[in-house]
Amino acid sequence: MKFDRSGVDALMEITSRPELVFVRGQGSWLEDHNGKRYLDIVQGWAVNSLGHCPPELVKAVTDQAALLINPSPAFYNQPSMELAKRLTGASCFDRIFFANSGAEANEGAIKLARKWGQLKRNGAYKIITFDHSFHGRTLATMSASGKPGWDRIFAPQVEGFPKANLNDLESVRALIDDQTVAIMLEPVQGEAGVIPATRDFMRALRKLADDNGLLLIVDEVQTGMGRTGKMFAYQLSDITPDIMTLGKGIGGGVPLAALCARAEVSVFAHGDQGGTYNGNPLMTAAGVAVFDALAAPGFLDAVNARAAQLAQGLNALSGKWGMKGERGEGLLRALMLDRDDGPAIVDAARDWSPEGMLLNAPRPNLLRFMPALNITEQEVDLLLARLDEVIAKVRS
Repeated sequence: MKFDRSGVDALMEITSRPELVFVRGQGSWLEDHNGKRYLDIVQGWAVNSLGHCPPELVKAVTDQAALLINPSPAFYNQPSMELAKRLTGASCFDRIFFANSGAEANEGAIKLARKWGQLKRNGAYKIITFDHSFHGRTLATMSASGKPGWDRIFAPQVEGFPKANLNDLESVRALIDDQTVAIMLEPVQGEAGVIPATRDFMRALRKLADDNGLLLIVDEVQTGMGRTGKMFAYQLSDITPDIMTLGKGIGGGVPLAALCARAEVSVFAHGDQGGTYNGNPLMTAAGVAVFDALAAPGFLDAVNARAAQLAQGLNALSGKWGMKGERGEGLLRALMLDRDDGPAIVDAARDWSPEGMLLNAPRPNLLRFMPALNITEQEVDLLLARLDEVIAKVRS
């Protein structure tokens, strides 16, 4: 089928896209407008936690759409209360505010921390974040991010986000002053190339925050909801954060995010926070279906089994091709290349015939893997075998 540019020209140009249109998906597979299939190891950047069009999610959205879509956040609705109870029951948090994107949840976390600082720390407002971090695309979350160059795109930045170095406690300690209110980090820096914070660093940050009367905020937009083999990545370090943000996988593909906080930190007054679509029953019903699937007996055990299989396979490929190893947590992993041919590998994998494969290269010398959490053993084997073939072709 010929690629139709009429619709393309009506879209605002914000990124480079290949000339293909995806028309359907199931599990770990996508199909384009020509009927070609692709093994999807990106899954909307870790969004589709249960793969494409999982039956339980389709049913939840379909059933809820026939009942009630959006009564407005001025009223309670049952799915939002059900999901909030599940999240608080599975975590160390007491209060949940639902949002529509990870950036919006992180914006809420920043606002909540600053409000807490007004009430509890004499107006302290600075939040220490980290070089190469990624917290979203609003002005405040871009300012909080440590992505190179983002301090100039929409200058001036929102002030108050000094940057430390991940896994370097002294770099954090050096930034604390009487205007500091919180420390905010991703337990695994995704866009930076899947760089985990060490367990010791996470525990040391908690103690540093306690010693200085600061909040600890974990941005789990990418790592939360089973992605690291635990329901939440902070649980790997056995710590208790004060605030957590969720997005991506919480909705399994629909726009849903959450700002989670302990009761003593939940200091918003009426009118401080809100949003037209926030916590609507259609999206939170989807969230309930996703949560229940992830919390089912044995699900996270399977995630960890597939993570071990993928890590072992990537290490074998690294050894074969003289690369620099692999890293990550759970099913958020990276293969560190020995040269800058990541984009070429991504393109070759997508164009592979008769079936393509979707990969991601957030850095030229690195590939990131974010498959569906229910990817099968056979699909991981296929991913590894296909990747080997693609590397061979690119490097020939």
